[in-house]
Amino acid sequence: MRMSLVHAPTLKETPKEAEVPSHALLLRAGFIRKEAAGIYSFLPLAMRVLKKIETIIREELDRAGAQEVMLPTVQPAELWTESGRWEKYGPELLRFKDRKQAEFCYAPTAEEVMVALVRRDVRSYRQLPVNLYQIANKFRDEIRPRAGLMRGREFVMKDAYSFDADEAGASRTYQAMYDAYVRIFERCGLAFRPVEADTGAIGGSRSHEFQVLAETGEDSIVSCPSCSYTANVEKAELQRPTGPIGNAPGGKFTSISTPGKKSIDDVSTFLSLPKDHILKSIYVETDKGAFLVLIRGDRELNEIKLRARTGATWVEFKVGAEGRTPDGRPPTGAGLAFGYLGPIGLGRNDIQILADDSVRTLSNFACGSNVEGEHLISVELSDLPITDTHDLGMAGHGDPCGRCGGQFAFFRGIEVGHVFFLGTRYSEPMGCRFLDKDGQERAMVMGCYGIGVSRIMAAAIEQNHDGHGMKWPVPLAPFEVAVIPLAADGTIAETADWLYGDLRAAGIDVIIDDRPSRAGEKFADADLIGFPIQVMVGKKGLEQGAVELKVRATGARDLVPLDVAVQRIRELVIAGRRGLRS
Repeated sequence: MRMSLVHAPTLKETPKEAEVPSHALLLRAGFIRKEAAGIYSFLPLAMRVLKKIETIIREELDRAGAQEVMLPTVQPAELWTESGRWEKYGPELLRFKDRKQAEFCYAPTAEEVMVALVRRDVRSYRQLPVNLYQIANKFRDEIRPRAGLMRGREFVMKDAYSFDADEAGASRTYQAMYDAYVRIFERCGLAFRPVEADTGAIGGSRSHEFQVLAETGEDSIVSCPSCSYTANVEKAELQRPTGPIGNAPGGKFTSISTPGKKSIDDVSTFLSLPKDHILKSIYVETDKGAFLVLIRGDRELNEIKLRARTGATWVEFKVGAEGRTPDGRPPTGAGLAFGYLGPIGLGRNDIQILADDSVRTLSNFACGSNVEGEHLISVELSDLPITDTHDLGMAGHGDPCGRCGGQFAFFRGIEVGHVFFLGTRYSEPMGCRFLDKDGQERAMVMGCYGIGVSRIMAAAIEQNHDGHGMKWPVPLAPFEVAVIPLAADGTIAETADWLYGDLRAAGIDVIIDDRPSRAGEKFADADLIGFPIQVMVGKKGLEQGAVELKVRATGARDLVPLDVAVQRIRELVIAGRRGLRS
């Protein structure tokens, strides 16, 4: 490809809308253009990256036994009603009606349509297992799309669904897909971690996220260096404390005036107490009733763990008596002293009290008094109406690993893939059944496997960039090599054309910058776009019978004789394709 033919409208200035490096660089380098909030057009360079990601995905999924299909992006409402998600999915589901007033949605995912496809044609255990995937656009009406391709409304996604006769077979398929994901992200040249995760709105009994490590990542993960247990902080298990609750005798607490001091920060400053000497009381309403959740003041409550502990399908945090619950009921928290809540003297038998494990470390602490403008001090655990504690907190750096007791290390990550063991979550309600070898009808056991194709592109940039531009891993780069002649005619241009032709013949994905531009502009664009290997053909080099090679990832430069240049470049490309960093 010749640069003069590429539609890549680069920008010198960073657009004001850009929030993270990948967003800024994709706009500046002419990869994407915004059409609406969270909706982008993909230009030729971006398409080349996407196609390379898709090729890697297809090769590994085919190797794992999956088969590609193409499903409709417009899906009928009745399928979502069957699964129970038409109302539950929420406002992220884009719903609309056709001219006959039939209801549809634009696909945010494809569980319902895939189940309908398989149940129609698969009736016997002899036809199982089945593993189908597609790569297609999805739409989720995010309330606050941000960070370009990291959190968009329309995006490119690979979703796969497996159907097995029993849990043993489904577990084998799950592991095969997990292994395929590991190979996919390794081949993409990314530093990543598979982590245990919550199943969320998709459902199922277990799941793993694949997180690309990056400081700009939205997700928080912890990993134990002792046993390698890695999980999203919302899922991570903390080591449970043992022994009795509260050895110190109680009954010595007193009330103190704290007017207007409602937050942990305010109370900590006002009482000159560290946050880990304050008990935080959080009032929540759920479909299983109202709860007062107790947690140490320096810790954060984990909603996912709370839902798992209570069996609730929804949890609503209350910071005041305003508002209504999701089913329209008035809040049961009306009349409570919000900002001064505590477990002592609550005076409400309908509110259940749950305590996080972190409260076990408290002694001689402060908590709310349930009286406006007052807190209690010199409180002991024996004063509280609790007999047990639970793991309800968010894991963090230095916390004890729930598997071995080692200390967690904290990372930020970008979720680029997620695998779910669904079981019969969709096959049972939607009647996706088969006849087993005994002639008995049974629900198929499913797995679900997603990859954010366009998000991989953004994640790769977040992990590989500098102040000059992108540093693409070789497997994902729009072009592996850029030949940059420093003059548009004469020996320099002829040598550049010769190199370009020989590299193409050697199977290298190469572009030549044949534009009549200044050398500085060509160098700047090559770094901005992030070509992994750059070949500078100039007068000084040719006088020595050589060209200059630059490795974008490291900035390393080397003069290479012309007679071995193609071989040297080919070696660098092959090493890069294998995920080796030069």
